[in-house]
Amino acid sequence: MKKAAGVWGVAGAICALMMTASHAIPAQAGPSLWMQTGAITSQPIGHYEFCQKYKDECEVKSRSVMPPKVTDHGWAVIRDVNATVNRTITPMTDQELYGKDEVWAYPTTAGDCEDMALLKRKMLMEKGFSASDLLMTVVRKPDGEGHAVLTVRTAQGDFILDNLEDQVKLWTDTPYRFLKRQAAFHSGRWVTIENGGEVLVGSVGK
Repeated sequence: MKKAAGVWGVAGAICALMMTASHAIPAQAGPSLWMQTGAITSQPIGHYEFCQKYKDECEVKSRSVMPPKVTDHGWAVIRDVNATVNRTITPMTDQELYGKDEVWAYPTTAGDCEDMALLKRKMLMEKGFSASDLLMTVVRKPDGEGHAVLTVRTAQGDFILDNLEDQVKLWTDTPYRFLKRQAAFHSGRWVTIENGGEVLVGSVGK
């Protein structure tokens, strides 16, 4: 997907399009800024079924490239999308909405964590962000419950859009244990996150 002008910074871009210190992006360097992914792993059953309905969205293949640097405008878009979805979609479980578990769908007025993350991903792609940098991610909450968030890959680190938090945070600043996420190279594949852990959502075989 072609990236919209003004959303991502590119090599040689003028300073006005690049990140500034005012956005408080962590200054430290090192692997903690980014998740370390491993082998291909099982796809959550809800995402597998979602892919049967939205096949084009799960067949996006991307070259392995470094994530881009986000501009001032790009960060504003990311924060706005996260807050807007959190504000407008009423939290409801799959049991309440569909009478069964693990239904991943685009919400209209209500949905659970996976639904809201999917909607944020869709909205950001419509604004020019690349599918390879918007990755559905499975985590474990401090209470042991499974949860889903959206990871945004950037040159400044991996940042999390969460229906339980309006602030967009670096992944290491969240209270979660990260388990697995969509592969950056293929939107229908999933990879492990090397801090490990037992996956809590239902999944299909590799």
